Amino acid sequence: MPELPEVEALTRFLDDRTSGRTLVAADVAAIAALKTHDPPVPDLVGGTVRRVDRHGKWVDLAVAVDDGRPGAGEHTVLHLVFHLARGGWVRRHDSAPTTPVRPRMGGSSRGAALALRLRFDDGSGIDLTEAGTRKRLAVHVVRDPLDVEQVRTLGVDPLSPEFTSSALAELMGARNQQVKGLLRDQHAIAGIGNAYSDEILHVAGVSPFRLTRSFSDDDVAALHDAVVTTLHDAVAAAVGRPATQLKDAKRAQMRVHGRTGDACPACGDVVREVSFADSSLQYCASCQTDGQVLADRRTSKFLR
Repeated sequence: MPELPEVEALTRFLDDRTSGRTLVAADVAAIAALKTHDPPVPDLVGGTVRRVDRHGKWVDLAVAVDDGRPGAGEHTVLHLVFHLARGGWVRRHDSAPTTPVRPRMGGSSRGAALALRLRFDDGSGIDLTEAGTRKRLAVHVVRDPLDVEQVRTLGVDPLSPEFTSSALAELMGARNQQVKGLLRDQHAIAGIGNAYSDEILHVAGVSPFRLTRSFSDDDVAALHDAVVTTLHDAVAAAVGRPATQLKDAKRAQMRVHGRTGDACPACGDVVREVSFADSSLQYCASCQTDGQVLADRRTSKFLR
């Protein structure tokens, strides 16, 4: 799943290539991906992209459209807001296909299936696609991004000035929970997912299962530094890359996430895994748990 660094890089990539461009077509291919009906998608056509923003893991294309009043010269701004979920991605075309897009109600294809195609006045375009059988890509057309509940209820952005050590301490003290769960909670901190929470906790030398109220002030400050440093480094590594390279760049820079069985880059111990129903986490026992191997549901009977 794309997380904050990749979405930030993607947002800048799209802003650079679509701002100032006029939409000449907006075609929905996957009906299930469209979560709103008012305003309708065709209302975007003829509008000009003003900017592309990010809200956590959400991408927001602000499109200035004619308000329909003859001679008024006024425009209103509509927002095409989308979340790529686990299998979604963006493909940009210098010369976008002009063949008609046939809407579909569903489908179980594992390959990347077209969900939405946008074409611009210079002939370029972008496709929103989604791979896999579990379709979770979410596309909204709204008058205000805060009309999307998941955007309105986002927590603090960890790259913003508001994300201070004190702010993190307040979040950690609000409820005694596992620290990995807090880092992944979009209502608390926006944009961090499974991969970067693993990376942050490895940098901080913290067990993913450590309870938040057990952290001292110094521990919180160290975790805050790990969050900011890890994300800034990841953004720096991602920005400037074409959208097609962002996923591979993310995988290449991971220290522990997705590295089960590899050597920890910090100490040389083996990277271990804890699996869940539909996800897993990776960690280094030497760096994060004082050598204790965390129980995994697949092997926990051997660790009791």
